[in-house]
Amino acid sequence: MPQEIEIEFKNLLLKEEFDRLMDYFEFTLDDFITQSNFYFDTPSFSLKEKGSALRVRQKSGQYVLTLKEPAEIGLLETHQVIEELSPQELKRFKIPAGSVSVQLQKLGINPIDIVYFGRLSTDRAEKKYRHGLIVLDHSRYLKKEDFEIEYEVTDELAGRQIFYELLDEMQIDIRETKNKIRRFYEEKTRING
Repeated sequence: MPQEIEIEFKNLLLKEEFDRLMDYFEFTLDDFITQSNFYFDTPSFSLKEKGSALRVRQKSGQYVLTLKEPAEIGLLETHQVIEELSPQELKRFKIPAGSVSVQLQKLGINPIDIVYFGRLSTDRAEKKYRHGLIVLDHSRYLKKEDFEIEYEVTDELAGRQIFYELLDEMQIDIRETKNKIRRFYEEKTRING
């Protein structure tokens, strides 16, 4: 079963901070790759209640179903490559047999209860940086956009120190930053009243 622990630090950015970080890391517009995330949950948000998230990510012609669950450190991600789907097929998508279905059942969630909630598109640039991976994201969803920096690491303590040193050096305020799916759901809830 393809699984990994994800340890990352993130911070929302103002557009001017995003542009400054692009210059600092010498990213050009050609370094950004567009990826689309299609989010799923049960109608009663069973995954959200468990601190988990389910998405299909379309990137460079490949579709990957990923379940993220809280872990002792970071998040446990379970991945499953799936066949290419059209936007209409994604809206009717049913969880196929495999590693993600098994993990959902371990969480007490019936895969048949999973429904489509919406799409978030991100332009992403990545670069190795001091024992980790620095990521700049420009995301668009539900008529909203935001900018974010992420730092993906294998060592939580060292990664935290490096990340906050970078924010301090770049004079970027530390902001409480929820993950993309949480921001997506909060915006969807705000729009729907």
